[in-house]
Amino acid sequence: MPASDTSASQPAGATAHHTAGQPAPRGVALVTGGARRVGRAIALELAAQGWDVAVHCHRSVDEAEALATQIRALGRRAAVLRADLADEAATSRLVADCTAALGVPTCLVNNASLFQYDVATSFSYASLDTHMRTNVAAPLLLARELHKALAAAAGPDGAGKAAEKAAEKAAEKAAEPRGVVINLLDQKLDNLNPDFLSYTLSKAALQTATVQLAQALAPRLRVVGVAPGITLVSGEQSEQSFRRAHRVTPLGQSSTPEDIAQAVAYLAQARAVTGTTLYVDGGQHLMPLARDVMFLTE
Repeated sequence: MPASDTSASQPAGATAHHTAGQPAPRGVALVTGGARRVGRAIALELAAQGWDVAVHCHRSVDEAEALATQIRALGRRAAVLRADLADEAATSRLVADCTAALGVPTCLVNNASLFQYDVATSFSYASLDTHMRTNVAAPLLLARELHKALAAAAGPDGAGKAAEKAAEKAAEKAAEPRGVVINLLDQKLDNLNPDFLSYTLSKAALQTATVQLAQALAPRLRVVGVAPGITLVSGEQSEQSFRRAHRVTPLGQSSTPEDIAQAVAYLAQARAVTGTTLYVDGGQHLMPLARDVMFLTE
């Protein structure tokens, strides 16, 4: 598959069957930026919990394919989907590509994120625009497309509409919405500092969108946020600096990829939770800092 291909998907093969010792199938999850780092941990945890997983990537194709192989080894189906999330046309096809490969997703994890350094004295229109397109516009577009796909799956007008109404009543009776969108945010939103201006503004916009989408897309979709703390080495940060920064929390440790993945898996099933954000940061957001934590221990 050429690196310039931003929308192609790969079906994962035969449907996995539920066997003794495996969790019951839960549905299809689409994880953006799922090939590496936190996204990889999320994809593996969801697979372990019984989800078939569509792993989105942009350039990390080899990592995505290796992860898909691991997911299949867990007895789940997997597919690799490629798209540049700054490209509206490519992003708009992701849900349809997932549906073609695995079925309509009922869990969307907006994990992919652009994280580049700038401040008020150095930011550019281009940097702010790119952060907003990738970190805000893409999650919004994907949530909209998922809502449309679930509506279409409920059936057309007429007889299908009657069936949809019956399904809606059944869902309301069971208090179980049809799907969930989980947006990865950042503890920085409750602990502001001047570093990473464009990134922070984009995550603040996504947190606001999380509430607005929860209002607009219910009852078909729940929409929630997960706000991690410092989790992995970033940029030019040294391993020693990261280890020190990771301890700057009330609990003496921040989040790990596995902590975040477990929170996502919980929210994927928490049928009474919507329009809110779960902080998974060891309490880091409770400790105001003058600069981003990654700079305070150099």
